[in-house]
Amino acid sequence: MIFTHDTVAALGFMAALADTVPEASASGEDELETQAQLAALLDQWIYTGRRDGDARELDEVRAARDRLRHLWLLPRDEAVDEVNAILAEANALPRLVNHDDLGWHIHAVSFDSPLAQRILVEAAMSFVDVIRADGLDRLRECDADDCTGLFVDVSKNGSRRFCSTRCGNRMAVRAYRARANEEGAQPGQPASTRSITRASAASTVRR
Repeated sequence: MIFTHDTVAALGFMAALADTVPEASASGEDELETQAQLAALLDQWIYTGRRDGDARELDEVRAARDRLRHLWLLPRDEAVDEVNAILAEANALPRLVNHDDLGWHIHAVSFDSPLAQRILVEAAMSFVDVIRADGLDRLRECDADDCTGLFVDVSKNGSRRFCSTRCGNRMAVRAYRARANEEGAQPGQPASTRSITRASAASTVRR
């Protein structure tokens, strides 16, 4: 594995939070507009610690989301500065903890710290591992031209291009249609040949 298990989990939550913006969400809407939506996201990722469940907390987490989306795509040296700033602002003190059957892992702020602060610090700590492993190239933005989804590529060869199967399939269909239209417009090609070419391409997409 490129990164440790807890780093992958932290990055996964970070991407899930970042991808609640309309430009990246599955619904095309802001999926972090209500306290209920925030609670559902935290439950899905088994996010432990203090929860206030009020409007102030939601606003702080939404602000943290914007900051983390910015951090995700920064060049290394700028990312280092931002990570250090987050840790300094929170007076972070890394320590080993073991809770909820998660095994030994690192926390740098108290369970009782505000939710947005814990989210930012845990993201910063995961970036420490990523930067030390020279793995920032594994933190990516979706290649689909109509999506800004973020994801961490943990594949062996680092070849993942899309944030989801949905985006990958959509772009494959779009590419197939573009090729079919281009082939259909070629002068002098018999209609029967164009039909065979399109059928072959369609079969490839279905497979």
